[in-house]
Amino acid sequence: MKINQPKILLGLLPVWTPLTPPLGLACLKTFLQENGYDVVTADLSVNPHLKESSNTYFNTLKSYIPEEKRGNFFSIASQVLRNHMMVQIHQQEKKEYLELVRTIIHKTFYTELRRQQLLTLIQILEDFYTMLEKYLIHLLEKENPQVAGFSVYSDTLAASVFAFRLIKRKYPHILTVMGGGVFADLLFKGSPNYEFFLEKTRHDIDKIIIGEGEILFLELLRGHLPVNQRVFTLGDINGQLLDISSSHTAPLDLTDFNLMNYPYLVSYTSRSCPFQCGFCSETIQWGKYRRKKSKQIFTELCQLSRQYGSQLFLLSDSLLNPVITGISEKFVQSDVSIYWEGWLRVDPQACNPENALLWRRGGFYHARIGVESGSPRILKLMNKKITIEQVKESIVNLASMGIKTSTLWIIGYPGETEADFQQTLNIIEELKDFIYEVEGTPFWYYLSGQSNSEQWKKKSRSVLLYPAKAKDLLIAQTWILDCEPSREETFRRLSRFVKHQNKLGIPNIYSLKDLHQADQRWKMLHKNAVPALVEFKNNYFDECKKATKMSNIKNNLEDVAFGF
Repeated sequence: MKINQPKILLGLLPVWTPLTPPLGLACLKTFLQENGYDVVTADLSVNPHLKESSNTYFNTLKSYIPEEKRGNFFSIASQVLRNHMMVQIHQQEKKEYLELVRTIIHKTFYTELRRQQLLTLIQILEDFYTMLEKYLIHLLEKENPQVAGFSVYSDTLAASVFAFRLIKRKYPHILTVMGGGVFADLLFKGSPNYEFFLEKTRHDIDKIIIGEGEILFLELLRGHLPVNQRVFTLGDINGQLLDISSSHTAPLDLTDFNLMNYPYLVSYTSRSCPFQCGFCSETIQWGKYRRKKSKQIFTELCQLSRQYGSQLFLLSDSLLNPVITGISEKFVQSDVSIYWEGWLRVDPQACNPENALLWRRGGFYHARIGVESGSPRILKLMNKKITIEQVKESIVNLASMGIKTSTLWIIGYPGETEADFQQTLNIIEELKDFIYEVEGTPFWYYLSGQSNSEQWKKKSRSVLLYPAKAKDLLIAQTWILDCEPSREETFRRLSRFVKHQNKLGIPNIYSLKDLHQADQRWKMLHKNAVPALVEFKNNYFDECKKATKMSNIKNNLEDVAFGF
């Protein structure tokens, strides 16, 4: 089935935290436009009314949960919201609906909500879906597409299902296409969730693309894929991957997005990951690791900065380690000042003060570091291939140059003991003045798709978290491992983690107020701190070029109890 020059609408649905314009949509739009297609992109996650509605849900739920049970509230409440949103659009019997929502909340916060509290949350979501339908109809009638494709993640799955269903009910002529990261975890191909999802959505979603989408989407539009086939993977195009290192590709097209809605511009330097941490699905989703050349990255960032008038970028790679030195060298050698941040792995090069100085001069602004645990034993189980000494050296090294250091920690990894958890608390306390932010999340398990999935299947039994009879309401079920620590113990530890973090005065940023306070704290701790994020709004900075080696880095390292 060849679609002759259709108008294509690509969208992202709520609920999603909009730090940047949606990278996946921008990549698809840019690629398809280069091949002659008319494409428009829309990010409904930044719609102010829909954002206000989801925030109302979070804040209302938070008011119902005792403070000592909230843990890292906004992180874990998103799991409650996404399940409740799915149940909302499939519920038919009120009593069953109320009991399932009560169970979903109890299995996360271990708190029993009253009937009226549940009804209040339900009403918030009814209002949310009423607004979402209104905005979707307006968008569809304005753009009049022949193809509608949504990039879907676990937290946007319910709203996306709602949108697909609405399109087929009101505009059955529109070809509906689904892709996105949800097929790397919650709907991993071959899992019970995946098979059931295909069955439940057979009338609403015409085509599904799993994995890297540019070439597959193009082949679908050109009519080069089997007409009667519904799901397409890289196997249908002989594993062909996009050559992201080609210097002939156009810069990302972000023109459809109101960039005032995002603190950062977005770009990427690589796809997939050269490592395989046990809890991660990055390599499952993207396959072979590929990266752009340093000169190409430098040129693309400069072009985007000039075109869209921003100095600040979030690079959405899984890891910047393979490219960070090359990018920094290009900026140091130029007269251009651009500030960029992304995910960094603890490794020997991050332990080198000379590297930190080079990166700081090259505009490296904020390192988002997946430490995961303070226990060497747990790091080994995760296949992290790092040491505690490297963790400490890397964080102190980066912070001493003024680079922001956000650290991510997984609580309740399979096999974590109380002693392991205490080691995590201890290392955070040792490094408190060198950590910009901490983010603690519980270990999330998926039946398939994570690097260690097969090992866990052999060692532990997986069990359903919610009643099996709720399958038709949830569509995508949740499994947990029947092992230590238990889910309830994991969430108790998470609450202790947050209490410890608050005692130490280390922020966890979920609002503009949190961000402002975190930046003020960082400037008080480090006289060479990078500019506060809010300062980029009306200022141009080139202070990174003038960064000098800090004479106290050695002393900072010695001040931390390394335990050699």
